Amino acid sequence: MSELGVSSPLFKLDDVFEVDDYLYFYSESLTDERTDAEITALVNLLELQAPVRILDLACGYGRHANRLAALGHQMTGVDLMPGFLEIARMNAAARGVQVDYRQGDMRQINFVEEFDRVMILFSAFGYFEDEENLLVLKRVAQALKPGGLFIMDSPNRDTFLRNFLPFVVTEKGSDLMIDRLSLDSLNGRWLNRRIIIRNGVRKDKPFSIRVYNATELRLLIAQTGLEVYRMYGGWDGAPVTGEARRLVVVAKKPV
Repeated sequence: MSELGVSSPLFKLDDVFEVDDYLYFYSESLTDERTDAEITALVNLLELQAPVRILDLACGYGRHANRLAALGHQMTGVDLMPGFLEIARMNAAARGVQVDYRQGDMRQINFVEEFDRVMILFSAFGYFEDEENLLVLKRVAQALKPGGLFIMDSPNRDTFLRNFLPFVVTEKGSDLMIDRLSLDSLNGRWLNRRIIIRNGVRKDKPFSIRVYNATELRLLIAQTGLEVYRMYGGWDGAPVTGEARRLVVVAKKPV
């Protein structure tokens, strides 16, 4: 079994989401233009014509929650990393919006029918063992009001191998983020033996994410009592095809 197999810690959150390194290497791809486009899609896909109460799980530094709050929605953001939450709160203050940011583990939330919408975005689903990933979705179902909607987006396992690269190097000045990639087909996990080199200092940050295809996600969601309402092959609302690189799933809690 690989060193990142199911018998080992799968996702060292504190290492992978070390705030300074994460923002340093991802800031140029997580642009305002990209986030604004995602907000436009969320308003459409989650039917946000009127203000509602929304829970953003793994909310990070609030790039979605703060913008949705500015549109009038009552936002709660949960993230494990205090550094991200600090940035999210500062950005909310700068925008003049109120968001209830809480530090917590998505597996341990205990909301009961408090939210009209719940979101897990930017590949934030699949960090854990299969049983714990299912637990996350059960917590989501518990948090939703009857008739509420849940949205998630994730890589599409069916097209993952077709576009697979064994390594990806992100270069910023003299600093490097080196992603050494493989797939554990038996367990459906994407393995990344990441190395970050900044200011001549090497940091090893390996992690593993469970990747699902559309059929697996549909079956997983069905176990929670939610019903798949819509499924798309991207943020643009395109249908799911054999070419879709991502899956955007909207599920509904029965009334």
